[in-house]
Amino acid sequence: MPSPQEIPQIATDLVEMAREYLRQETLEPAKKLGKHAGMGIGGALVMAIGAVCLAWGLYYGLTMWLPEGEWWVILARGLTAIAAAGAAALIAWRMSVDSH
Repeated sequence: MPSPQEIPQIATDLVEMAREYLRQETLEPAKKLGKHAGMGIGGALVMAIGAVCLAWGLYYGLTMWLPEGEWWVILARGLTAIAAAGAAALIAWRMSVDSH
């Protein structure tokens, strides 16, 4: 059993060990998780920008390929919307299949 003079030193050591343990078991993994989450969000942002640019390119390609006229522009917009919705549905379907 420790002497009464050693108790403050033991208490200080206990607090330091608890502080170090909490830092090691909570802060370190949280920092690693933050890095992974940042990379995931960045990747999703790049993919979203790419999808928008692809849809935009499809729209302008269709307007160049189809004849001139207001109704042809509307058709190009509709086809682009259908293609974008189809791509989104395909991605959502694949995500639901992979999660099971």
